Amino acid sequence: MTTFRRPMAGRCFPSLKRAAQWVSQWFLKVAIFDSRVEAAMAFPHLQQPSFLLASLKTDSVNKPFAQRCQDLVKVIEDFPAKELHTIFPWLVESIFGSLDGVLVGWNLRCLQGRVNPVEYSIAMEFLDPGGPMMKLVYKLQAEDYRFDFPVSYLPGPVKASIQERVLPDSPLYHNKVQFPPTGGLGLNLALNPFEYYIFYFALSLITQKPLPVSLHVRTSDCAYFILVDRYLSWFLPTEGSVPPPLSCSPGGTSPSPAPRTPPMPFASYGLHHTSLLKRHISHQTSVNADPASHEIWRSETLLQVFVEMWLHHYSLEMYQKMQSPHAKLEVLHYRLSVSSALHSPAQPSLQALHAYQESFTPTEEHVLVVRLLLKHLHAFANSLKPEQASPSAHSHATSPLEEFKRAAVPRFVQQKLYLFLQHCFGHWPLDASFRAVLEMWLSYLQPWRYAPEKQAQSSDSQPRCVSEKWAPFVQENLLMYTKLFVGFLNRVLRTDLVSAKNALMVFRVAKVFAQPNLAEMIQKGEQLFLEPELVIPHRQHRLFTAPTFTGSFLSPWPPVVTDTAFKVKSHVYSLEGQDCKYTPMFGPEVRTLVLRLAQLITQAKQTAKAISDQCVESPTGRSFLSWLGFGSMDPNGSYSANDLDEMGQDNVRKTDEYLEKALEYLRQIFRLSEAQLTQLTLALGTTQNENGKKQLPDCIVGEDGLILTPLGRYQIINGLRRFEIEYQGDLELQPIRSYEIASLVRTLFRLSSTINRRFADQMVALCSRDDFLGSFCRYHLMEPTLGGRHLLSPVGRRQVAGHARGPRLSLRFLGSYRTLLLLLLAFFVASLFCIGPLPCALLLILGYILYAMAMTLLTERGKLHQP
Repeated sequence: MTTFRRPMAGRCFPSLKRAAQWVSQWFLKVAIFDSRVEAAMAFPHLQQPSFLLASLKTDSVNKPFAQRCQDLVKVIEDFPAKELHTIFPWLVESIFGSLDGVLVGWNLRCLQGRVNPVEYSIAMEFLDPGGPMMKLVYKLQAEDYRFDFPVSYLPGPVKASIQERVLPDSPLYHNKVQFPPTGGLGLNLALNPFEYYIFYFALSLITQKPLPVSLHVRTSDCAYFILVDRYLSWFLPTEGSVPPPLSCSPGGTSPSPAPRTPPMPFASYGLHHTSLLKRHISHQTSVNADPASHEIWRSETLLQVFVEMWLHHYSLEMYQKMQSPHAKLEVLHYRLSVSSALHSPAQPSLQALHAYQESFTPTEEHVLVVRLLLKHLHAFANSLKPEQASPSAHSHATSPLEEFKRAAVPRFVQQKLYLFLQHCFGHWPLDASFRAVLEMWLSYLQPWRYAPEKQAQSSDSQPRCVSEKWAPFVQENLLMYTKLFVGFLNRVLRTDLVSAKNALMVFRVAKVFAQPNLAEMIQKGEQLFLEPELVIPHRQHRLFTAPTFTGSFLSPWPPVVTDTAFKVKSHVYSLEGQDCKYTPMFGPEVRTLVLRLAQLITQAKQTAKAISDQCVESPTGRSFLSWLGFGSMDPNGSYSANDLDEMGQDNVRKTDEYLEKALEYLRQIFRLSEAQLTQLTLALGTTQNENGKKQLPDCIVGEDGLILTPLGRYQIINGLRRFEIEYQGDLELQPIRSYEIASLVRTLFRLSSTINRRFADQMVALCSRDDFLGSFCRYHLMEPTLGGRHLLSPVGRRQVAGHARGPRLSLRFLGSYRTLLLLLLAFFVASLFCIGPLPCALLLILGYILYAMAMTLLTERGKLHQP
């Protein structure tokens, strides 16, 4: 037994030694880590590398996604804020991607629950407003950490103004701009953790590269879109109040950001508007501050960041037009002689920004997210109770959330959304993708769709009448209705209304504006704007004030109208400038555009009917037979067989239905009569000959020939009419067609060119003979003279006049699929009758010679009968 135990004891000692070595190494690592932490705490300016950050970076490469998120949750729960603040910028970038678009992060814009259910659920749980990531934000918020955000990645207008030392008018940037020390690079914003997180989240929609066309992703199913919806529902609640911040310690709260002193003076291109709720939160930094204020600063920050990042993009001309909107209001006050003692015209201060130019084209995904924001804002603003929404409620004490609901849309959204929509209307491609912009615009125009009482009226099948209580919204957003409607008319007059998708857009706009009482509200708003200004000076001391007994007890209505007119004028001048030229929606100019649209709708309906008739008459195999050469090869028809196949009978029927209803809605909006439409239709000559194939587009005669009118251009774009165009150049050099084999055509061209060069003299001699052989050679070797062709271009007539080509051999017909297929078919039929390839070829040659001799005799006989 002793001989057995001694070896065991000897074997146990090495394992104990290894364990002791492992323990000593672990304590050494812990001591090194503690020394690094103590050094970092003692000398924070040295910015020692974080061991935690290095470990997380390593895990992000080696561990799967689910394991990484579990580790991050433990780190957020266990580590103090002093350690977490070093990983926060890296973590935000690793989630939302880098600002330059190189790193995609978690790729939330493509992450879908039905494709990657596990990763989707983990990411949504981690980034939820009540999830671990927000806990980290609030944990850092309690310690008042600041993080630098580069100004160079902000939207173009904001970046340009800050770089020119001009403070943007949004309070979001006040007291946050940090100028670099001498020799430093770039400007930065000093943001608190919540602002830093929301900045990255919002900008990831803009900075990341657009999704590839081949990747079919529904935006509404993506994690990013759903997160936006969750954040809006959490911080802009339609019921109740904003949930308090998630506290990491019992009884603790995240203090609101304290006001900061700007390190360098700024010139502002607007009045210095502090936060809407400055009186509630700006000077409250204690723990016992008003809880409602802590809720609202997060809601206000979220909305401001979303609006600034998603809507503050427009072109140079719009940016210059918007110069100092608050200064324009001051000019308006001075012009209308309203409280002239208190207001004086301010001078615009954007001359330094005239060289700014930003080429920004929003994507369809961007527009869909903005539409989600607008829909939620309408629901948020409409969640005010009737007694809170009434004007008299302003005079009573209201909560910050109620004030925010009233001011959210007009204060933060209206101006930038108007410029954003104008930019989209002017720069978006003329295709069906404009539907996203259109629906975003129509969603903003209809706040009553998101009112709480809409469910009670939804059971009625008839169109709901727009209540008079929405008249202030319509009047204070007059340009959204009128000027953008004119912009839509100018777009739709250049699109193909035969397309069902384009016809649907016309139908949608006409249906919205035809809602009962809406057109009357818009017309009333225009009358208020165009109202003479003689009555305005009588109300100098009543600037947006509630009616008083001294001013409105005996005659309440006229002062109310005057106040409404002033609001409408302020809205128009603040968006378009004090010297704007307003085109009334119900004026003669717009009415002319509407009549022109009605005419084009009538033409498009006739074209759709013609296409429908062609679809019925044409057999199913028409395109294949045309490819073989047995069908119609008319290149000048209005629509080819492929177009008919793509459109389909159902789309043609939908087009006719959409256009019919749209025309009826336009008649209701602008009170058009049947006699007017019939007269204009007859005046344009819309009755087409043979479905419009034989009539030329609408033209006028100029010095150099025919010049297309706008109607003619529309007819060509929509395939209503076409010029009969034929190739006027060298037939041998015309582009290779889709029914030809490119390599075979080039080989045959080289072969025929060699034969023509070698036997040119012999061919000329044969074609010069006066007998039958000469006629036979001329029929095969001579092209039709250019003098017998219709030269449609006067310039081409001067260039080609007098030019004649000699006899030559052309073998290009052998390079077409049709010819080769016919030859193969002939050999196959001959083989069925036991005829070999060589006899079949001789028979084909003999048959062609007989056919050519007959055609030669007919050609010569036709020439003899010509005068």
